[in-house]
Amino acid sequence: MSDSVNERGIFHDKEKAKSQQQAASSLLHFVLLGFSELPELQGFLSGVFTIIYLVVLIGNSLIITVTILDPALQRPMYIFLANFSSLEICYVSVTLPRILFDLWTQKRNISVLGCATQLCFFLMLGTTECFLLAVMSYDRYVAICHPLHYPLLMNPKKCAQLAAASWLGPVLVQIGQTCQIFSLHFCKSNQIAHFFCDIPPILKLACGDTSAQEVSAYVLTLLVGAVPFMLILASYCKIVSTILRLPTAQGRAKAFSTCSSHLLVVLLFFGSSTITYFRPKSSHSARTDTLLSLFYTVVTPMFNPFIYSLRNKDVIVALRKLFFKNTVP
Repeated sequence: MSDSVNERGIFHDKEKAKSQQQAASSLLHFVLLGFSELPELQGFLSGVFTIIYLVVLIGNSLIITVTILDPALQRPMYIFLANFSSLEICYVSVTLPRILFDLWTQKRNISVLGCATQLCFFLMLGTTECFLLAVMSYDRYVAICHPLHYPLLMNPKKCAQLAAASWLGPVLVQIGQTCQIFSLHFCKSNQIAHFFCDIPPILKLACGDTSAQEVSAYVLTLLVGAVPFMLILASYCKIVSTILRLPTAQGRAKAFSTCSSHLLVVLLFFGSSTITYFRPKSSHSARTDTLLSLFYTVVTPMFNPFIYSLRNKDVIVALRKLFFKNTVP
């Protein structure tokens, strides 16, 4: 009798596990909760995010345009800046149009494939930003610490190689990580407590043990974030040491001014993303995660065109030429 009961219990457990697996495998979409807990602010948020998106598009497009058109900006520093501006447009376009769509339509469903695609591009472009910021710091290091060798070390071919490596390097790695995450079964819920598909909220929905995926994501994020940051830190230690040895205050001020914009962007991006991904789990909450993610995915890219244009005399001159060339006698 007991054997029969045990067999029925085992059979019931197997059937339950099978039904859960089928339910998980039949999951066709997620729901991005995003800002749904603020129903009275949907119109206001829609307007704010629309303005931010336009600022990002117009500001970065202007930097790209003047870099291409102005011969004075045909230098490695501005070639990398044009790449960075192109990256910012792509990076913001992964999340902001989706936010606007959800706010406008209140249809927050996103297919599993769409979610995986968004996550993959977000990871690839985020890693590219880390690499490109490191490349830009290396460019400043060579320009200030080895000015005589600068034309040789930063020739057009080398610039193209460094830019291409920054764009293409993360592709296979982040495709692999995305496939690893979406190979999991999702049976807890289909509601993502975020405004885009990011690793932590997606892993919360997976059934079974996700420790291997969590460790893998943590280690990979640490590598693609910490290694470029350490290279940037090393470059700026050398740069500061060299600048402080310059004989004149004017020379020191000029050298610092060429680095200040890039350094500010580095601090904004790495500071906000580090707090988001590496703070203790006990301090995680959906609202805090949303606010911090907004800062490095939306707010920082909005400020970048202003940081690079308002603090760079060459870019300001090029913009004046672009807008006032027909009015200047």
